[in-house]
Amino acid sequence: MQYLLLITLLLTPLSLSRVSFNQACSNHGPGTIVVDQSGHGQFTTVQQAIDSIPAQNNVWTRILVKPGIYKEKVVIPADKPCIVLQGRTASDTVIEWGDGGEVNKTATFTLYAENFKAKNIRFENTYNLKTPHGDRNSIRQAPAFQITSDKVSFYQCAFIGVQDTLTDFQGRHYFESCYIEGAVDFIWGNGQSIYKGCTINASTAILGGITGYITAQGRDSATDTTGYIFEQCSVVGTGPVYLGRAYRQYARVVFHKTHLSSVVVPKGWDPWTYVGRERATTYAESECTGPGADKSKRVEWEKTLSGEELYKLTDVGTFVNQGGWLYKQPY
Repeated sequence: MQYLLLITLLLTPLSLSRVSFNQACSNHGPGTIVVDQSGHGQFTTVQQAIDSIPAQNNVWTRILVKPGIYKEKVVIPADKPCIVLQGRTASDTVIEWGDGGEVNKTATFTLYAENFKAKNIRFENTYNLKTPHGDRNSIRQAPAFQITSDKVSFYQCAFIGVQDTLTDFQGRHYFESCYIEGAVDFIWGNGQSIYKGCTINASTAILGGITGYITAQGRDSATDTTGYIFEQCSVVGTGPVYLGRAYRQYARVVFHKTHLSSVVVPKGWDPWTYVGRERATTYAESECTGPGADKSKRVEWEKTLSGEELYKLTDVGTFVNQGGWLYKQPY
């Protein structure tokens, strides 16, 4: 991910086309659409199912995706909220594409609509996966999923890529028991998100010994409510990785009660272009375990949060679930 891309995204029409954060969804009479490659459903592609939902939809609609590898590039526009996308498992229900280069145009799955939930689906961008190990210059921005909306949740989903795998761009988001794989800035943006019980796989061996980065969070003011919170997660991988680098001066990332394997480099964090202004960031670890959790050689500007500060950030209700939207989503 390159510097100034977040500004570029903010200036594009996609971020101006979002529906109101007050969009409500009705549970009355939710419908189910079946997608099946074999022809035993209403549609054979995910995009066809999305296209069939009327604009300004306000009733929860479940798209049930039967097992298979769906090789397609999918977009949910802002005027189609209230969708549940559900597969059987993230191992056998896959949405896959291979595009890279321009980060705001190449995602396998792009979400502009709010009130969205996904379960048991794997989202994959294959663009960089065939890059020879060590050929860092050939790797491009290639997101598997781009979120540009509010009130979004994921359960038992997988996100596979190399650079910018998960564009957690803006809005309140909740991830539970998900798997996220990448090597460079593979969770990035300015989302306000909790990752609970997720596996974070730093597959940085593809970089040929170059250190990778898990997060590149884009909080750009001290009053911005955003940040990435990793609660009871596990960080594993194939090579060295920083927990994060500052995509914006006030970047905020917290790892709480998370197992950190030995792939985490001793310094932990990188200021990127904000050398000399590192203290504006909020990078913190609390009650983490594992060989990568040794903080004796961490950067001296890592924060130590008070109990109250930590609670406000790690509690689902106070950090992302204002108004109870998360628990109003269908099972």
